[in-house]
Amino acid sequence: MNRLEAHKRIIKLRQEIERHNYLYYVLDKPEISDAGWDSLKNELVRLENEYPDLITTDSPTQRVGGRSLAAFKKVAHNLPMISLFDSFSEEEMLAWEDRLVKILSPRFHGDDKLSKTDLNYYAELKMDGLAVSLIYKNGLLIQASTRGDGRVGEDVTANLKTIQAIPLRLRVPTSNELKKIGLSEEIINKILKTVSNGNLEIRGEAIMTEAVLKKLNEQYKKQNKPLLANSRNAAAGSIRQLDPKITAERQLDFYCYDIATEFDIPWHSQEHELARLLGVKTLTSNRSCKNLAEMINFHHYWETHRNKLPFECDGVVAVVDNVKLWPILGTVGKGPRYMMAYKFAAEQATTKLLDVVWQIGRTGILTPTAKLAPVRVKGVTISNATLHNFDEIKRLGVKIGDTVIIERAGDVIPKIIGVLEKLRTGQEKIIKPPLKCPICGTKVVNLLEEVAYRCPNKNCYAVNLRRLIHWASKTGLDIENLGPKIIEQLVNEGLVLDPADFYKLTKDDLLSLERFAELSSKNLISAILLKKQPPLEKLLYALSINHLGEETALLLARSLVYWSEQQKIKLTTPVAIKKIILSLTKEELEKLPDVGTKVADSILSWFNNLTNQKLLDKLTTVGLTVVLPVITKGKLNKQILVLTGTLPSLTRAEAKAKIREQGGQTSESVNQQTDYVVVGENPGNKYTKAKKLGIKILTEKDFLKLVS
Repeated sequence: MNRLEAHKRIIKLRQEIERHNYLYYVLDKPEISDAGWDSLKNELVRLENEYPDLITTDSPTQRVGGRSLAAFKKVAHNLPMISLFDSFSEEEMLAWEDRLVKILSPRFHGDDKLSKTDLNYYAELKMDGLAVSLIYKNGLLIQASTRGDGRVGEDVTANLKTIQAIPLRLRVPTSNELKKIGLSEEIINKILKTVSNGNLEIRGEAIMTEAVLKKLNEQYKKQNKPLLANSRNAAAGSIRQLDPKITAERQLDFYCYDIATEFDIPWHSQEHELARLLGVKTLTSNRSCKNLAEMINFHHYWETHRNKLPFECDGVVAVVDNVKLWPILGTVGKGPRYMMAYKFAAEQATTKLLDVVWQIGRTGILTPTAKLAPVRVKGVTISNATLHNFDEIKRLGVKIGDTVIIERAGDVIPKIIGVLEKLRTGQEKIIKPPLKCPICGTKVVNLLEEVAYRCPNKNCYAVNLRRLIHWASKTGLDIENLGPKIIEQLVNEGLVLDPADFYKLTKDDLLSLERFAELSSKNLISAILLKKQPPLEKLLYALSINHLGEETALLLARSLVYWSEQQKIKLTTPVAIKKIILSLTKEELEKLPDVGTKVADSILSWFNNLTNQKLLDKLTTVGLTVVLPVITKGKLNKQILVLTGTLPSLTRAEAKAKIREQGGQTSESVNQQTDYVVVGENPGNKYTKAKKLGIKILTEKDFLKLVS
């Protein structure tokens, strides 16, 4: 990017960031996540660092916070409530410490020369709420204000007085209590005098806990009121209510992170201990760290255990514990050098969509994959994301060259969830659907009942290769050592045309291939033969029947056991499966949960296809047999359960396993056949539909009691 392009991009970014600032801070109506906003801001910082002459005084990077609401009286802070610099990796934290040592080293001489081992830190959890200032005069709370733009905030005294965690009068500690935290007589006298007869400023975070957020949203849902988006936004909105009664019902909490009044306390950790003695809450999880390694370990622990916290937490603040070093390190730009926010890996980020390529799957479906400018999301560098299908491209309105928001929730495949249209330059290109298969060149089809584009060529090299790879994959028959590269090698050598050919391979066949020796050939043959008796549901899923997922394959396998008993057919081979399926009507298949017209048609179409029938015959000839699913008759025998939302202590797979253990079945859709709907956090439309149909709803606690 040259200087002119950078200048245009900087202007666009500033406008977009300011728009989102206004939506979030002033109107309390955010359009993108905090992580998405951070990503835009970080891009602007990077470009301004690269072209410092383009920095202007009105740039968002030169300003700390948002604007004050006109409805509240404006309050000037005695000392600016400055913001923090952000770090996103261990490397950045190490570089920060190197800068600290470089600044501090000239201040020390001879044997006292400073090194990294002389630096210790105080690690604080970074709460996701609203920063506020509390002014106490003679021990009484006289003013509470928001941070605002860092210099001028909003007077919200009446609202903050409703927070139980904020003392209206400070507790007066004893001299002995203050001595126990290591303070000198001089400092103790100064503190006691100020508490009794002077001004003292406490700064901290007003937050809403996740439990309160959930409780309020349940209440608002019943009252048909707008739901609170998230705890941070809820805390900010609650404090800005004109009626203190509304703030009171929001049940906010407060934690101190700083005492802004100067007492010459030597250690920042002691300020936290003093706050507790004054009757103000601080986080007990915070820790003193001997070195940066301990601080980094603290960060990593809470990144993986933050679900144990009662509030939203987006990182750890590393503070140089020795307060005497703060003036030496000083402040640069928007924040102090002696503090660094080490953020947890974000689930969202913004980046550029460079191109879209169409990849072909095992059922012939062409899936659009977004090629992105590399960006780190949740600790991983992402350069590809799924766009699902062409309908999703149209829904998003995305174009090549757009700045997009990508998300990587949990460990799922990254996806594009939004487009920042206001950052467009006019050079973006419309994404067009494919006309031909990128592998075999066959004209693609778009069936009316499907949103996907498909290669109709049954002999397409790519489709067949994908099917073979799926057959051996973890979700298929899970054949060890039979990976995509080896399968492609076997296909190219003409040794494998369909899955049955895997079981006809010999050691000599493999020895003729590149990179295969005696032992590796023997091991692969053994691994293939080991999976010659797969579970019935695994075999059904491995056949690559269109619209037949893992759950539906298990349901079909259990039903095949029932039908085989009815028809007195020994269900042991692929041929037996074929015989039973071909004896069924479409209506019989549609009676199964999650098997609608589309899935029933797909199953019958696959088994009526002559090529597929020959494959089943061939699999039987090579000796493939199946293991039938064990159908347990437990508390949930033949009952159908639907899961919706996130369960606090169970993964979706664990919950489904418990249902099967009790003889139940799971479904992805709610209808009159559904017996129970298990509801977790943030449930979707299934919860609403279940209530409408009068289906019994279970919480996770109810569910665990039922299956115990």
